[in-house]
Amino acid sequence: MLAVLAVLIFFMFRNSRKRQADARELQSKVQPGAKVMTNFGVFGTILSMDEEENQVLLETSPGTVLTVHRQTIARVVEPAEVEAVTEVGPANGEPEFGERVDDTPNDEAPETKKSDD
Repeated sequence: MLAVLAVLIFFMFRNSRKRQADARELQSKVQPGAKVMTNFGVFGTILSMDEEENQVLLETSPGTVLTVHRQTIARVVEPAEVEAVTEVGPANGEPEFGERVDDTPNDEAPETKKSDD
């Protein structure tokens, strides 16, 4: 029973240290000119920061500047790397699993039945 309690306390301390390290890393990245996202989902660019008042001037669109508290900055948005997409298909020309294939030949029209009314 004591061993389980010791393991639980160990993980609690480890998790809190990890959160503190993440918070320090975020605060070091938050600088004027950085593109950020706030806790309420607004994206923008930091224009200036007031350390004494803990306020950040955030430009969300050209000409629109918001004043938000420094702690509402949730994360710094970094540009995503675009991977080159290469089309990889089956070498033998057969369709992949789940791919729809047109079974009718291109030169013939499909047969239709007419009802005897």
